[in-house]
Amino acid sequence: MTGKKPHRKGNSTKSTGTGKTGRSAAPKRAPQRTLPTISNARPARHQHRDAAPAPLPAGEGVRLQKVLAQAGVASRRAAEELIAAGRVEVDGNIVVEQGLRVDPENAVIRVDGIRVVINKDLVHLVLNKPRGWQSTMSDDLGRPCVGDIVSERVAAGQRLFHVGRLDADTEGLLLLTNDGELAHRLMHPSFEVPKTYLATVKGVLGRGVGKQLRAGVELEDGPARVDEFALLEVHEGQSLVRIVLHEGRKHIVRRLLDAVGHPVIRLVRTHIGAVALGDQRPGTLRVLNRQEVGGLYQAVKL
Repeated sequence: MTGKKPHRKGNSTKSTGTGKTGRSAAPKRAPQRTLPTISNARPARHQHRDAAPAPLPAGEGVRLQKVLAQAGVASRRAAEELIAAGRVEVDGNIVVEQGLRVDPENAVIRVDGIRVVINKDLVHLVLNKPRGWQSTMSDDLGRPCVGDIVSERVAAGQRLFHVGRLDADTEGLLLLTNDGELAHRLMHPSFEVPKTYLATVKGVLGRGVGKQLRAGVELEDGPARVDEFALLEVHEGQSLVRIVLHEGRKHIVRRLLDAVGHPVIRLVRTHIGAVALGDQRPGTLRVLNRQEVGGLYQAVKL
């Protein structure tokens, strides 16, 4: 059976698929825009929906979509779609209308629950502290210290805090920032920000050592325990272990391992929260990316 070919200008989009050809011409679909994936956190609209933030006086502030674009979250057009989807909060309130003006220096802005740090004056750095260097900004004895590495930044007017300390013989990840409140909260044990260490210790660990460390060990200044423990490698009478804990007491990792009979030979901090040292070379600095900064603020509820 031969039927006539449908005319190209016919209204093929209304076909139900029951004509002679048994086919319907599907309409062309516009390419779908993929919104940026910020995190796996629940979208803001599932958290709470309060009253809209108070508007600024006419002409003041910066449009929210422009602020998000300048912060590197997304293009301005994609930022508008994030807002329309209810994924953006300003000062704890969901924003869905376009064109809201905000004070970028003071507004607390979150996308998918992750804070977007807008203040251009804030500095967040990762240092891979070399072994033998002091975790101080200056040293009266002339020993190499963290301050030597950031001296140019300090001379340019940046006032930097190191988040906690690593003793001279411990190497690895040290955070530096000029946000004093962030530094304080990251160091405070109540926020339980995990810190990960790789330790090379003397001896071959027995089966019960990990269980003992997770259960808790009595030290001279009170009990302490690790959150996670893993034996990674054994070689020539030494063991490589990974320890995760949120305690911040002085020499806590060394004291814990010494207490279970395995003194530390080498100790490296590799993570603070979601911030990783990676393959960063000793003595070098890098600027945290937006996701890392947002993750730190989220971890300490800022």
